[in-house]
Parts: sequence; structure tokens; C-alpha cells
Amino acid sequence: MLHLRDVEKPIPKDNEVLIKIHATTVIMGDSEMRSSNFPQMSTALKVLMRLAMGIRGPRKKILGQQLAGEIEAMGKAVTLFKPGDQVFAVTGFGFGAYAEYKCMSENSLVVLKPTNMTFEEASTIPVGGLEALHYMKKAEIESGKRVLINGAGGSIGTIAVQLAKSMGAEVFAVDSEPKFDMLRSLGAEHTIDYKTELFTDRNETYDVIFDVVGVAPFSGCMNSLNENGIYLQGNGSVSRGQKSTAKKSNKRAQAGPAEFSKECLRELKELIEAGTIKAVIDRTFPLEQMVEAHRIVDQGGKKGNVVVTMVH
Repeated sequence: MLHLRDVEKPIPKDNEVLIKIHATTVIMGDSEMRSSNFPQMSTALKVLMRLAMGIRGPRKKILGQQLAGEIEAMGKAVTLFKPGDQVFAVTGFGFGAYAEYKCMSENSLVVLKPTNMTFEEASTIPVGGLEALHYMKKAEIESGKRVLINGAGGSIGTIAVQLAKSMGAEVFAVDSEPKFDMLRSLGAEHTIDYKTELFTDRNETYDVIFDVVGVAPFSGCMNSLNENGIYLQGNGSVSRGQKSTAKKSNKRAQAGPAEFSKECLRELKELIEAGTIKAVIDRTFPLEQMVEAHRIVDQGGKKGNVVVTMVH
């Protein structure tokens, strides 16, 4: 259960910066941590996750995995930042972004935010952006390649669509019909409503299938690939993702955790400043309405991201 309460303002250690948070984003991972419900994981992985994070609820009592804000103070050993620097960051399983302040090591996933984004916009990028960047690099997209993104309208998919388009791909976006105008504005040439048809039942094949939600039939996905095609699983059961398929086939399938690094976060910043990536915000809530923000995410159907802002 989510509730609002006062906590002590953190004090940075020698190698830490104190970030005054202006905005965060509610992602599906936050919702899963809150409820301890991980629908795409195997039973064994669910048990391990509950043991690691807390049997009766998350041990980290302040959730939130990404943020945008400014450096207010820092420890005496910090050299990479100065007070007033505007940053965006991934807190990951350290959580803590659902607050007005957060201490982070200067060597963790915190970098200067894009100059052409507001705090609200920048808060939507880190987690989904790093996921999308990782898999679009794995796809080795070339101009003219047919790339299908299943779950294109969420925080990961909206960035993947833009990255694939910037690489010259012909983009097929799978999501619900209300998101189609938004997806076309991001560069998708084709849209498929998953509520009315399975893309795996269409008489079409693709060079890349990026399955963000991880629920499409695996065999159907492999059958929908061209020779030398690749299936990338972004958020499904780890047991489904294999390095290769049948020995007689040149089709490949890959899964596994995305690379989260400071260098990749800086690369996202550069792509944003170059105009390659823009933020997609469905709606914005103040911190006091965090419960409502989670309700929207739990219901599904959000267009891009649900942002939460802090009023200091």
C-alpha cells in the first residue's frame, strides 16, 4: 500500500551527491515491486525476487527507479558534479525516486540531463531509454529492415520506435488503437491492434521482432521472422529467451538484462539533444496523488509515461 509521510532529509556521504528531485516516473516495474506481483517471471524467479526484495512487501520503503532533478549538495570527495547541475538518473533497485531528495554516488547512473528537456520530460527517459537502446543495438538494424515492436506504446516501446526509425527501419508498432496517432508521430509506418488480431497470425515476416511485453507466442514469433532475423525479448520469462533456435535455422532469439551504464545514459542524452528521441507523457500528477498515478499504470493503456512532480 502506498502512503505519504515525512522522512528525514538525507545527508550525502563523501562520494555522494544530494539530488533535489523535481520529477519521477511511475513505470510498470514500480507497480510490480509495490504489489510483489511479477507476472512474466517463472515461479522460481518470483520466489527469489520475493526473498531478495521482501516477503511481505519491498524492504526499500521509498520506491521509484528514475528521476530528474538538480544537485543541491555533495560530499567532499565528489569531482564530477557541482551544486546546481541539472541531472537525470537511474536509482534501480536502490529505489528512492518517490521523494523530494535522494543521495546517489557520483559514479552511479546519474549524468547531466539533456539541455532541451524539462525535468518532467527527462524523468521519463532513463530506464525505458536504456532498455530500448540496448535491444535496438542488439538488433543491428540497417536501412530498409522491417522491425516490429510489440508493446510499442509504453515507456520502452516509444523510445524503441524512435531509435529504430532513426536507423532507417520500416517500423511496425503493435499496441492498442488509441495509441496509433501517437505512434505514427514517432515514426511508425504501420500499426497493429493487439486487441483485434495477433501479429503472429498475419501473413507477414520481419527482420527484427522486439517483444517488449514478452507475451506473444514464441513459436509464432520465430515463424514470423525472415531468415537471419532476430527475436528480442525485453520483458518476458527468462526461460523463453534462448541464444539460438533450431540448428537448421538462421533465426536467432535473445533475452536477458539490458546494459545499464553511465556511458549509455550519456549516449541517450546526446541522442535527445540531437533530436532523435523525444519524451512521451500521458499525464502528470503531483506527489500527493501517487496512488492515482499507480492506478493509471496498473490499469494499462497509458500512452508513454505517467509522471509525478515534486513541489518543494
